[in-house]
Amino acid sequence: MSKNQNTFIKKQKAELKRRKQKEKLEKKLERKSQPKDGSLENMTVYVDENGNLSDLPPAPPVPKKQLNQSNFLSRKAEQNK
Repeated sequence: MSKNQNTFIKKQKAELKRRKQKEKLEKKLERKSQPKDGSLENMTVYVDENGNLSDLPPAPPVPKKQLNQSNFLSRKAEQNK
């Protein structure tokens, strides 16, 4: 009886292995059939000033007013007089 039971278990294991291989092959074919869109634009993520992720680029920063160092020094000299 032991021999029959071992044969049955071997058959079950073989069937399970075949089924898993078949499912794996089906999944592989399914992945290959799907279109690949790995362009850089689709993979780009932006981080805003709060640390949140978004797909949209941030708004362009407002240009800051440049200070002239000579102008700053001349005002300081006028205040000291």
